[in-house]
Amino acid sequence: MKTIIIVAFTLLSAFIVNAQGWMSQGARVGALANNGVTFVDAFSFHHNPGALGFIEQGSAGISYESRYALKELQSQSVAVAVPLKVGVISVGGQFYGYDTYRTTRAGLGYSMKLSEKISAGVQFNYLGMNLGAYYGSKHGISAEVGALAKLNNKVSLGFSVVNLGRAKLSEFKDDRFGTLLRLGISYQLIEELLIVAEVEQEVTHDTRLRAGLEYHPIDLLYIRAGVQGAPMDFSFGIGLKYERFKLDLSTQYNQVLGWTPAASFIVDFYTPKR
Repeated sequence: MKTIIIVAFTLLSAFIVNAQGWMSQGARVGALANNGVTFVDAFSFHHNPGALGFIEQGSAGISYESRYALKELQSQSVAVAVPLKVGVISVGGQFYGYDTYRTTRAGLGYSMKLSEKISAGVQFNYLGMNLGAYYGSKHGISAEVGALAKLNNKVSLGFSVVNLGRAKLSEFKDDRFGTLLRLGISYQLIEELLIVAEVEQEVTHDTRLRAGLEYHPIDLLYIRAGVQGAPMDFSFGIGLKYERFKLDLSTQYNQVLGWTPAASFIVDFYTPKR
């Protein structure tokens, strides 16, 4: 068992090192196999800053995830979005790992509606990686852009680019923080059922395809499930919403590395735009 855990940790560390600087956040997105580029909530800060232009009131969220149920692979995040007279300002961060290997991504964003159906946003982030006393720390600055188009009452199309300028991690082999391009679509098939799909391209890796379903049988409850490839992961979870409070729980399953439980909480503030 110890050998399996070490191998799993090694494989996962290799994956994270090649995609430094960004991880999916929020248990709603986790339950839907990391589909999140078309959603409008506080965690849009981590998935598509362009979507935040549609927020009509302040929103804040926190999340926690234990990757493959290992304490060394924990991640935490926070996000806050506040509407202004014109546009929406946002701040947030995500923190991953433990003392010997820790990554930090924190930033500030601004989003605004370009029309009744289109919103766009930009975000600037500090990227940090701490590899312990022996290897030291690495730092960088990155930019992120995104847009969301509500094509009609049922269909939304979202796009985001993480680490637009390909911030450099080190001179060794021109190593850089990961750059991700994401394109997603959501379709409200019926009032109770939302279908989401997304394609993700990391510039040095295989394309990832993912899809998910969100079923809303009653006002209080959401039931979610999803699947993604390269590598293959399955996910499911539930959401509870009461007035302006939202609690989401999820887990993802990888056939080799096991389960990834997550939880997140969002509160919306009644501060509509003037």
